[in-house]
Amino acid sequence: MFSKAPVNSNEDVLGALSLVLYTLILIPLVKYVLIVLWANDDGEGGTFALYSLLCRHAKVNLLPNQLPSDARISSFRLKVPSAELERSLKLKERLEASLTLKKLLLILVLAGTSMVIADGVVTPAMSVMSAVGGLKVGVSGVKQDQVVMISVAFLVILFSVQQYGTSKVGLVVGPALFIWFCSLGGIGVYNLIKYDSRVWRAFNPVHIYYYFKRNSTKAWYSLGGCLLCATGSEAMFADLCYFSVRSVQLTFMFLVLPCLLLGYLGQAAYLMENHADTTQAFFSSVPSGAFWPVFLIANIAALIASRAMTTATFSCIKQSTALGCFPRLKIVHTSRKFMGQIYIPGMNWFLLALSLVLVCSISSIYEIGNAYAVAELGVMMMTTILVTIVMLLIWQINILIVLSFLIIFLGLELTFFSSVLWSVGDGSWIILVFAVVLFLIMYIWNYGSKLKYETEVKQKMSMDLLRELGPNLGTIRAPGIGLLYNELAKGIPAIFGHFLTTLPAVHSMIIFVCIKYVPLPVVPQNERFLFRRVCPKSYHIFRCVARYGYKDARKENHHTFEQLLIESLEKFIRREAQERSLESDGDGSNSEEEYAFSRVLVAPNGSVYSLGVPLLADFRGTGKAVMEESTSEELKPGTSSESLLSDAEQSLDKELSFIRKAKESGVVYLLGHGDVRARKDSWFIKKLIINYFYAFLRKNSRRGIANLSVPHSHLVQVGMQYMV
Repeated sequence: MFSKAPVNSNEDVLGALSLVLYTLILIPLVKYVLIVLWANDDGEGGTFALYSLLCRHAKVNLLPNQLPSDARISSFRLKVPSAELERSLKLKERLEASLTLKKLLLILVLAGTSMVIADGVVTPAMSVMSAVGGLKVGVSGVKQDQVVMISVAFLVILFSVQQYGTSKVGLVVGPALFIWFCSLGGIGVYNLIKYDSRVWRAFNPVHIYYYFKRNSTKAWYSLGGCLLCATGSEAMFADLCYFSVRSVQLTFMFLVLPCLLLGYLGQAAYLMENHADTTQAFFSSVPSGAFWPVFLIANIAALIASRAMTTATFSCIKQSTALGCFPRLKIVHTSRKFMGQIYIPGMNWFLLALSLVLVCSISSIYEIGNAYAVAELGVMMMTTILVTIVMLLIWQINILIVLSFLIIFLGLELTFFSSVLWSVGDGSWIILVFAVVLFLIMYIWNYGSKLKYETEVKQKMSMDLLRELGPNLGTIRAPGIGLLYNELAKGIPAIFGHFLTTLPAVHSMIIFVCIKYVPLPVVPQNERFLFRRVCPKSYHIFRCVARYGYKDARKENHHTFEQLLIESLEKFIRREAQERSLESDGDGSNSEEEYAFSRVLVAPNGSVYSLGVPLLADFRGTGKAVMEESTSEELKPGTSSESLLSDAEQSLDKELSFIRKAKESGVVYLLGHGDVRARKDSWFIKKLIINYFYAFLRKNSRRGIANLSVPHSHLVQVGMQYMV
């Protein structure tokens, strides 16, 4: 920060130190450790975790694929907000009713996410450059170009070992960081004793006032450098999945913060007697005998910090992909024990390339620091706004506390942001351009995916058409099971009609499979599959919604997936038979939605039965369509309860036997290859976005077929064009 406001007196040192101390106390400690960490999504942190939390409590997701049954997932139900406060309900209703507010919320989340990814570029460059820069103090004659070359080598090594995961180096991280923070504190105490212990006066905030009074505009320019003491706060929140909230809080308050405060106090004590040595104040203040050990541990700590930020970037991208806001990429799970530890090869090398460009094109540590501040402040402001909404909607705390949080921290961050934007021409523009490009990629992907889904909903086949075709569907039913993958959570996908007209035969059993991500970190395995029956029983057509959380790892191979799916289908059919046995009459609708969502059965005697099974009971078998499905199941006058039960058991055994035989005949995966194009009467901008940008992203993203791990001999694909 002294590059903008040079040290002219000891009062300048005290003023700058006071700014640093209170920035450390207010942003990392008060805002993040004491407040923001509690706004986690079942242990997950980051901007998309906050968005997921909001999506779970209010219908603010722009992709209209939510199902009422999603709210009955066990981990989902426990987080339903209280209806005691009218303010919370009004906010919820307003968010759900306003498309503008939904779009604005999504824009905030995408902007914050783009800044997090940009942070993943700047953090390695900044950390490595600042650590390697200590060579200028230890070795005379070292030039900046040599520092850049060594930094480039370190960055290549750092990103190359990223694929091995954190479990391989986990035993080193803890002790290394402990030694690093203890070194900071120890050097700080040494400098306080050796130089000037009066720097404790900087805890008096009046020195901040004097600092701005003496330096005016220069002091304001220096705020960007001051913020660097708080960088890493957002990474601490984004990497929360690796630790508990309480452990992070205790570690920060009793180890990290005291050591940081002592370290900055020690550097200020050194500067009180060395006004001109502001470039490498830390390494210059290290005792000569301890320089090389400290230099070594500083570089190790820099690599660990860079790795942590890169890991946070991977987690953020996985979350955004699961919620439909980022193109699909190859994701590798690096740990069998911890499913949150992932590696994204394509993004890893992309971040490396940009970090190298940043280091080579902006060789000055001050300019990189300014770019660092831009990325960090961008995501900090988005987090402040999202946590404010969480306070109002979910926590339901006093409005005065909420306003105080918003005004204090957003005002503070806007002040810092105005300072760094003033220096945007010094190199920060690279990060801003990168963040804008990322934002546009995410928004275009979400926009195109939303239009494609809405078009699929409009073009879905009618139930009446299938009934007219009859149980054979107007073609030949060959033995086997066909898993038709589509994105519709309800309704019959239009691609099924293409299969009927294109293929000479269809399988004796058809299951529409929808892979759906819900706004939850993890969906329990026993609640993964949600089944519904489509059409009468003789058609042997079902729908399966396979629900995953954004943290879930889809690591099962196709054999395991098929086994789990068939087992869940058999459970559903057994449960359906049990429900039918409770009913002897009913006048329900034959709509598929009622089958799926009704959870209360009324017996002939008026008794009400509540279906307690959260997953497999999502079917109501009281409709006329079901009663007319098979003549063997129709209620006939004079039929005894024993014979009725016997017929039901025979029908159940027959259907289960049919499923097993179909499974033995083989399972084939039916996929539709969709081409998305804008309608001819669309606006020019829409045509440009859909026909070129969105098409380019779809072409270069990971296709759904790659995620199935299915042999090509088990795949059948049919092309289809969507006019959106």
